[in-house]
Amino acid sequence: MTSPEYTAHTPETPRKDFSLIAQWIHDGARVLDLGCGDGGLLDYLKQKRNIRGYGVEISIDGVKACIARGVNVLQRDLEGGLADFADAQFDYVILSQTLQAMHHLDALVKSMLRVGREIIVTFPNFGYWPHRWQIMCGGRMPVSKSLPYEWHNTPNIHLCTVKDFDRFLAERHCEVMARMVIAHGRSIRFLPNVFGQLALYRFRYRDQR
Repeated sequence: MTSPEYTAHTPETPRKDFSLIAQWIHDGARVLDLGCGDGGLLDYLKQKRNIRGYGVEISIDGVKACIARGVNVLQRDLEGGLADFADAQFDYVILSQTLQAMHHLDALVKSMLRVGREIIVTFPNFGYWPHRWQIMCGGRMPVSKSLPYEWHNTPNIHLCTVKDFDRFLAERHCEVMARMVIAHGRSIRFLPNVFGQLALYRFRYRDQR
């Protein structure tokens, strides 16, 4: 499953959240990127953090782009789980802007927590104020840069807000090690569930040390 916003990103023009994700990853880490698209994030992390990485991607175009970058990639549907990977095989498992397109998110997150010591998830915040405004005043499902599809052709099936995801993790006994909410490349600290466009989470099981 690739990101619903799948586009090619060259090393010269990385997506804005790449550098924020890199801040959470230590040098030489073992990284699994789920729904890795064209491999842009893994390529970036290899350059900046010297990681040993693997990607999982369903799109044949994405797989070809990964191979062209020299990124290790497996063509798999994430809905089938992560049975190919051993417990704690990776230091970090990343699900970047793909969460909202998953059918069986609960099962996938459990699998991620099994194979990774720490999890990094990013997603567009449905609580972002322009989305609220379009629903409240226009009476229509929102369309924006972070949610660019119409209701009838969107691959997004599990849109959520920052508060929704906070609750999701708390109910599953996960410890949030770090959280950033950004808009237009800037960190949002005041009312992040309203003014934040993209949420980034780093978490693990609460009893894991």
